[in-house]
Amino acid sequence: MIFCSLYSGSSGNSIFVRSDSGKILIDAGLPGKKIDEALIAIKENPSEIDGIFITHEHSDHIKGIGVLSRKYNIPIYANEQTWNAMENLIGKIKEDNIRVIDKRSVVGIKDLEVKCFNIPHDAAGPMGYTIRSKGKAVSVATDFGTFTEEIKENIKDSEVILLESNHDIQMLKYGPYPYPLKRRILSEIGHLSNEDCGKAIVDILKDEPKKIILGHLSNTNNHPDLAFQTVLNVLNDNNIRDGKDVYLTLADRHKPSSYIELK
Repeated sequence: MIFCSLYSGSSGNSIFVRSDSGKILIDAGLPGKKIDEALIAIKENPSEIDGIFITHEHSDHIKGIGVLSRKYNIPIYANEQTWNAMENLIGKIKEDNIRVIDKRSVVGIKDLEVKCFNIPHDAAGPMGYTIRSKGKAVSVATDFGTFTEEIKENIKDSEVILLESNHDIQMLKYGPYPYPLKRRILSEIGHLSNEDCGKAIVDILKDEPKKIILGHLSNTNNHPDLAFQTVLNVLNDNNIRDGKDVYLTLADRHKPSSYIELK
């Protein structure tokens, strides 16, 4: 499998996953042109995408899905609550490309198996995804305020995990956001902090090392170096060594990054 974060951050998110025969996107939260550019940059043809799986209806996850679906005749997969929340935001979609899936369902796309799981976020029906093919697994888990047992059980066996490291708590508390927005982000259905991301990584590591990609960083309440060092400090405190027990990287906000091939 190939895993690549095309864009990741509070300004827009999209992840590309490819197997021998299947190609999917998880979210498309930037204009369709930007998604095209990112796919072309990693030498992938946007017209060959077999499906777009939606985590939830917030604009930084769905901005480009309508354009991409209409342009390339791509099916869009989301649960009923998410469809109801986003259908008036993405323009007209061909009936054949409206794919309503159940929470916790498993969807087959050629030789890809896409497993859905619930996440706690302030959206209509938010989900994360674990994608499997030929014994390999990758997971995308962002936009949640609490690292639940359900998230853990669905991602703990994946070799590659894009995990939310959204904010530094002190930057958020003393930053420019209005108080109600700060409360929302810090809530159990908000976003995961750098420190809590580190604790989540400690919780899921077993014998085999994993590639962990820190993603969905806030542009206002975080900084890549700060996110990386905070998570690293938590790992060091638990005797987990980056480069041996875990391989830690950062997803870029502006361009494709963390291109990983699993053999």
